[in-house]
Amino acid sequence: MDPHPIPNPRRDLILLYIARAARNFGDGFAVILVPAYLSAIGYAPAEVGLVATAALCGAALLTLSVGWLAPRFDLRSLLIAGAFLMTATGLAMPNAQHLLLVMAVAFVGTMNMATGDLGVLVPIEHAMLAREATDETRTTVFARYSLIGSFATAAGSLAAATPDLLRNIGLAEVPALQAMLYFYAVLGLAGAVCYRFLPRARPDPNAPKQAPLGPSRGIVYRLAALFSVDAFAGGFTVQSLMALWLLERFGMSLSAASVFFFWSSVLAALSFPAAARLASRFGLVNTMVFTHIPSSLCLIVAAFVPNLYAVLALLLVRSALSQMDVPTRTSYVMAVVTPAERPAAASVTAVPRSLAASVSPAFAGVLYGLPFSALPLVLCGALKIAYDAALLMSFRHIKPPEERARPVRQAAAAN
Repeated sequence: MDPHPIPNPRRDLILLYIARAARNFGDGFAVILVPAYLSAIGYAPAEVGLVATAALCGAALLTLSVGWLAPRFDLRSLLIAGAFLMTATGLAMPNAQHLLLVMAVAFVGTMNMATGDLGVLVPIEHAMLAREATDETRTTVFARYSLIGSFATAAGSLAAATPDLLRNIGLAEVPALQAMLYFYAVLGLAGAVCYRFLPRARPDPNAPKQAPLGPSRGIVYRLAALFSVDAFAGGFTVQSLMALWLLERFGMSLSAASVFFFWSSVLAALSFPAAARLASRFGLVNTMVFTHIPSSLCLIVAAFVPNLYAVLALLLVRSALSQMDVPTRTSYVMAVVTPAERPAAASVTAVPRSLAASVSPAFAGVLYGLPFSALPLVLCGALKIAYDAALLMSFRHIKPPEERARPVRQAAAAN
């Protein structure tokens, strides 16, 4: 095996996509099976909650740490190390019994106990994707990355039923759950193999040594603050709470709710490539803002509509629009910072989002119990519209390279 693979952008992107799919497939079943495993070996719900908290805090700390350290190291080596950490997590979790040991594995490991792009590998992959893509293809690359991740996570959720199949052929409950956790370790090895064939991405010798966020620090911090407002707003309408609202307000059945949320997820995933096409024509910030605002208006209107079918139609339209900012947001962050700052920028903008999103569901749970149970929908929509207005006002003049070059190309074509 060549220890120094020759750069091949198309091959390198495919390898990153495959590694992403393997990791998200594992996260898709781990988020369901880890709590089930802990419950099966005797842990109470409160103790499972402590493990989930440890995993969230550890993921946030690791994501921030790797973002600050990455500019000083070869990105490929960091990816391989992260993949081996995933393997170690899959081997350690089914063998941990004491609560403190389980919490330690969750804290330093890679099992994502919540949805969203958070983890040691995420900022490095973002930097590698931006490195391999051109300015013109960057948003499309991130759209495919998001699309693959979404479908892989969904497939992993379906794979969470595998322990039941194993039990039907005679395997006991705990060994069946442990078998899937060991499979998580195998997926880590698959990621390491993919990363091994990537070219080295050594640090820029001109990059700042003590401050990974240099000239773009102000931009990144402002984006992180705005993205946190958006994530906090989204926490009022997380899927579990929306399902509860539909069940209690309209008497919707569980089977109908599951079908609705399946199609909602599909529409959200399919919106990623559409977002890339819109961004190429209208710009990244415009695409983020002017797809978000109609989705928020749909959510606000749904809060006041008394008919279930009309509500579901509005929520499906929202699903088709509300996630278009996912690849465009990542592409924009990677575009407005220097290459040396990309890992730190990815981590600094991702971690506050995840933490902010974990706060608002607690408030939403109280608000859903009020006489006007749809108040969280209104708050979510209003906060998101305020975020969109602030984003447009703050960043409409800070354009990525491809948008700055577009008028020049148009003028040249006209002549």
